[in-house]
Amino acid sequence: MRDLSQGPVARQIIIFALPMLVGNVFQQMYNIVDTIIIGQYIGTDALAAAGASFPVIFVLVSLVIGITTGTTIIISQYYGAKDFEAVKRAIDTAFIFLFFASILLTVLGLVFIENIWRLIGLPPHLIPDATLYFSIYAGGLIMMFGYNATSAVLRGLGDSRTPLYFLIIATILNIAFDLLFVLVFGWGIGGVAFATVLAQFIAFFLSVIYLNRTHQLIRFTLRGLAFDWEIFRKSLRIGIPTGMQHTFVSLGMLALISIVNRFGTDTIAAYTVAWRIDSFAAMPAMNFGLALTTFVGQNLGANRPERVHKGLKATLMMTMATSLTFTLVAWLFGQQLMGIFTSNQEVIDIGYTYLVIVSSFYVVFSSMFVTQSVMRGAGDTLVPMFITLIALWLLRIPVSHFLSLRYGAEGIWWGIPVAWAFGLIAAYIYYRTGRWKRKMVVKFNDAG
Repeated sequence: MRDLSQGPVARQIIIFALPMLVGNVFQQMYNIVDTIIIGQYIGTDALAAAGASFPVIFVLVSLVIGITTGTTIIISQYYGAKDFEAVKRAIDTAFIFLFFASILLTVLGLVFIENIWRLIGLPPHLIPDATLYFSIYAGGLIMMFGYNATSAVLRGLGDSRTPLYFLIIATILNIAFDLLFVLVFGWGIGGVAFATVLAQFIAFFLSVIYLNRTHQLIRFTLRGLAFDWEIFRKSLRIGIPTGMQHTFVSLGMLALISIVNRFGTDTIAAYTVAWRIDSFAAMPAMNFGLALTTFVGQNLGANRPERVHKGLKATLMMTMATSLTFTLVAWLFGQQLMGIFTSNQEVIDIGYTYLVIVSSFYVVFSSMFVTQSVMRGAGDTLVPMFITLIALWLLRIPVSHFLSLRYGAEGIWWGIPVAWAFGLIAAYIYYRTGRWKRKMVVKFNDAG
């Protein structure tokens, strides 16, 4: 566990963020290997079916992930204030909530999935594969929540290294199971989904054994778990806006895929692959942003607000450098990257156009995400939620829809940077007001 309220600012953020970044590289390897195997060994239809499933899965889990983020912020502030009893109660509360939430979401997903496919206009010939993939994945939500909750709690305590070890194990297992279930057993797209669920189950099981033996604050035992309604209420206050923000984003992805669906299987498959590459490029900004959120929470909890601006400045510099690097890679090697996933030239060409347009604005995205991370670290998650709502639903979706009518699939992609630009401008203006400091959980008389 790391105290981020002491020591050189940039170095603290880098050291804390790097294990999360490496971990997310392995996390993305789950999805990338799945997508490569589906595209190269099962086919374009299966690739499009899996791609249609991802936004639906995000819609299911986004609100819960947001509430968990609220708990992480609370944990980081209590930990910064050295209130370890409150930290323990917050951890217990988070795990109890996630257990019941995962069961509820699995049931809802399985019951309504057929209606969702019709709502977003998924081509009928893709529905059987999409339903199979989604149903198996949804059945493993409890394992995904368990592992992600453990990682979130450890990050709140300043430990970003331990989750990495189990994520590496899970990724290696996922790749091995993919190859076994698809290439050897011939289970098709269902085998890919089952490989992911099984790998997450094993990783979570191993993490439970390890944490029970080594951590005083985190112990997975049914006996002694206590649900604290006051901490849960605070988690909801902070987490629901973040969860709603995630929900708006995931619903926006669903709305966007409904626009993409109008252009047929090749465009759906191209979007699936290009979005995978795009998500990989966004990882540095998102992980440095998460590190900054914990950094801000601990420093405000320790009554050291003067370090917050220094942390923001350092993080912006780091994420701008990585964003520019990914932009150049997408411009120069986008065709080759698409070719790793599929041999369909039409899919490759459509996806490369996406990458050229969207990657040109990676710096804008990273700056927006990092700036909003400061507000979240302070516990102010409501304003970022409204910024995301406006950017997504009043700009991105309408612009993508309108331009797609005039310029085809290429027009869809231009709505993405338009929303990012608004999000950055709005987040920076609000950051300058300083009002986000008033949302802290831990209060000080002189915490200006």
